[in-house]
Amino acid sequence: MKKNLLFGMVLFMVMILAKPIAAQDHGFGMGLILGEPTGLSAKLWTSKANAFDFGLGLSVGGDRFYYKGYYDRGRRVHFHMDYLWHSFNAISSTERFPLYYGIGGRFNSGGGYEGSFGIRGVIGIAWFPRSTPIDVFVELVPVFQLTPGTGLGIDAGLGIRFFFQ
Repeated sequence: MKKNLLFGMVLFMVMILAKPIAAQDHGFGMGLILGEPTGLSAKLWTSKANAFDFGLGLSVGGDRFYYKGYYDRGRRVHFHMDYLWHSFNAISSTERFPLYYGIGGRFNSGGGYEGSFGIRGVIGIAWFPRSTPIDVFVELVPVFQLTPGTGLGIDAGLGIRFFFQ
């Protein structure tokens, strides 16, 4: 446990102290997301304003407002992929805080979600610190569950990604 904590702290310091040109709005980034789900997060930019967003992790809490069918609030595997649009001019600041929105899909398995698929509508805000290849983000994601039964739910996450050059 202590070795993992030390490794995480060293990795975080390397990411923060790295001084390459900021690369948050192009290329590929990978990091962590906490919330619904908790796990890995990745982003692949396709243009200056658009990107694909991916998540793979575990979901441990209930996210359903309304659902017809079995649901035991157990742990489940979660995968999502979204297409995002970014608005870099929405917030006037010396820092870069793009708002983003998008649409995507979610697949869950386990905890009463066996083979379930849902449509996600993403809205969030990111922070691109100057002179560091990271982004920090928070997002809220309404989900319309399609299979095996219909229902409404919500995903939400806080994350950080490192962008490779």
